[in-house]
Amino acid sequence: MRGTAEGLSKLGVERVAHCTGRDVDVRELRALVERVVREVLSREGDRGVEVPKRKKTRPGIVLAIVGGKGGTGKTTVAVNLAVSLRGPLRFFDGDVEEPDAYLFLRPIFRETVPVEVPVPQFDLSRCTYCGACAEFCRFNAIAVARENLVFFEGLCRSCGGCAIVCPAGAISPRGKEIGQVWIGETGEVRFFGGRLVPGEQMVSPILWTLAGYRDDEAVNIVDGPPGTRAGMIEAVWGADYCLLVTEPTPLGLHDLVRSAEVLGILGIPYGVVLNKDEIGDGRVEQFCEGNQVPILLRIPYDRDIAALCARGIPFAREDPGWAKKFGELFRAVQEEVS
Repeated sequence: MRGTAEGLSKLGVERVAHCTGRDVDVRELRALVERVVREVLSREGDRGVEVPKRKKTRPGIVLAIVGGKGGTGKTTVAVNLAVSLRGPLRFFDGDVEEPDAYLFLRPIFRETVPVEVPVPQFDLSRCTYCGACAEFCRFNAIAVARENLVFFEGLCRSCGGCAIVCPAGAISPRGKEIGQVWIGETGEVRFFGGRLVPGEQMVSPILWTLAGYRDDEAVNIVDGPPGTRAGMIEAVWGADYCLLVTEPTPLGLHDLVRSAEVLGILGIPYGVVLNKDEIGDGRVEQFCEGNQVPILLRIPYDRDIAALCARGIPFAREDPGWAKKFGELFRAVQEEVS
């Protein structure tokens, strides 16, 4: 399925460029087409839960930590893993709506990079009010009535289609800042965090910008956003391996199954970190055993761990035993992808 999707996505990009006769942002368009193709292929039938196997293609490694709902422990696992590894690494906080990894790692920020997306700019002196742009826009960001045009910027998704279909050439792009990427360091960790401007909705462009700072020669730890929507998919895109953090509860199982299905479609291998162990009903363990999903680490429901997390202190930094366990977790991941 992966080869089919990649081939179709390449064909889709080439056809759009040919049909429009215009330059296109190939990276954005390819990502869109690939997601659509994979979704169509995934609906051919129930494929069940499958852990893909593949070799990493770079000297370094991109390890993404995801797992469903907020509060499961993704950031806890990500920051404790980061402080447990020796040598330089890159840490990416992909929860751009509610970033909090910096509260644990406390980097010194050196640079702020604005993230912009194109939105249409209308030249009303050239506009014929034909309504082609409004008819094209599936997000209803443009309304045309008689000789009036109204643009609802908050609804725009920066697809650029309105400029392509405008017969008068009255639409051109302008930049709009939707967020920032913060760059800093703490010890041997280079920190990259994204933040979405309040009121904005598109997280993907910020995650694309973050992904551009990954180093193929280094260890890259990506702390992904909650859920299994576009933000999660963008965060894990290009990862060599994913850690699915979950709780042994019915809600934890539900999100684990959904996350596993998404990673199966994307062809990314994964294993499970079980947080707040021993508080649930055992169905998460049954699911993992029945589908041959490895549980790589168990973190107990512990008062001392919770107290350290509440104070913004990675517990692996305070307890050498936990630092050793997270080091073993990383070596297990390396064995899975080597």
